Amino acid sequence: MKKSILLACLFLISAVVTAQTKKWTLQECVVYALENNISIKQSALDIEAADIERSDAIGNFIPSLNAQVSASSNGGLSINPTNNRFENTRFTSLSGGASTSLTLFDGLRNLRQLERAKLSKLSSQYSLEQMKDDIALFVANSYLQVLFNKQNLEVLKSQSTITRDQLKRTQDLVDAGVLPKGDLLEIQATAANEQQRIIVAENNIQISLISLAQLLLIKDYQNFDIVEADYEIVGNEILANSPYELIEKAKEERYEIKIAEEQKLIAEKDVQIAKGAYLPTLSAFYNYNTRYADNDSFNRDFTQQLYENDGTSYGLQLSIPILNGFATRNQVKRNMINVERAEYRLEQAELDLEANVYQAYVDAQGALKAYEAAQSALEAQDQAYLYATERFDVGLTNAFDFSQSKVRLENAQTELLRTKYDYIFKLKVIELYFGIPVTDLKF
Repeated sequence: MKKSILLACLFLISAVVTAQTKKWTLQECVVYALENNISIKQSALDIEAADIERSDAIGNFIPSLNAQVSASSNGGLSINPTNNRFENTRFTSLSGGASTSLTLFDGLRNLRQLERAKLSKLSSQYSLEQMKDDIALFVANSYLQVLFNKQNLEVLKSQSTITRDQLKRTQDLVDAGVLPKGDLLEIQATAANEQQRIIVAENNIQISLISLAQLLLIKDYQNFDIVEADYEIVGNEILANSPYELIEKAKEERYEIKIAEEQKLIAEKDVQIAKGAYLPTLSAFYNYNTRYADNDSFNRDFTQQLYENDGTSYGLQLSIPILNGFATRNQVKRNMINVERAEYRLEQAELDLEANVYQAYVDAQGALKAYEAAQSALEAQDQAYLYATERFDVGLTNAFDFSQSKVRLENAQTELLRTKYDYIFKLKVIELYFGIPVTDLKF
């Protein structure tokens, strides 16, 4: 018994440790979001609804078939259904039949409705793919924010370690009378300030992790964490394309344009459907019926009555629209207005895409320049900090100037991290505009 309890405890501890040590890569986060995000699931439901719409359209080509049965008990003066004579008696009767009809021509509305359903499904599929792109960017941005916060914390901890070492050296120099006590107090204040910044940085990590977990619909915030990989800058060769080349490629690949184009085609199809109401409708029909009564004059049994009392009818029915209160004409006009609106939306989508791609290109170029400037600034601050450290160690500069040099170094390190991940993210935006699938984004 004790052995079983021990094994169970070990199993539970192992499960907890496994859960705690699970760390998510960026690719895992993106894939998980694409599979579980609520907005994506809602867009997928739109495709299912479009399938139902297509099924409805196909059903319009299939003949209708209906059967009916009725039973009644009659008393007093009533018509005997077997001989169509009035009789003053009580009897029970049964009647049944079946009917079928098929639309042969309805102004091509059924055909247009099927074509519209196909366009609607295609539009829903484009909307789903666009939603996936948007979610992938949100996830990537949130993930990179967590990574930035984690690496920023490492910078602060590293600088804090240097400060503690410097604090010890300063204490020795003050004790030896080389430096005034004010320098020691300045270093102590710097160390305390760094501890505060470390606490803030740790909180920022937790907040950004929670934001990412919420985006992924993961509720176990406490055990959620990411792989602390140092992502390199890859894919910057895409900036070799001119913004105009990127814009033309985006017009071919981006779902915003495809959705607007499909919506325009749907609006045009609605006009065709509405115009079909001007034309006649031709349908074929066939009916079969039979009846039974328990007061049959010829004393026929149930089966014989059903066989001998049956009847059929069939034929064609032509319905010609003449006047319907301008309903058809007004519906056509409404749909033509919708076509114009769809054309404007397509034109606006193209203009917005041009502006967004150009802005993304400028942002990426600016992010690259900011990153390169941050690299140069960090190199300069490294040299300045080494120089300040050497001067402080021999008493040629005070603790305040040394602390300011150290703060500038920390800021340069943080800025390099920020500009790096900002540039990586902006490159991903360009890649999506260039038509690279979200699952093939380079990291």
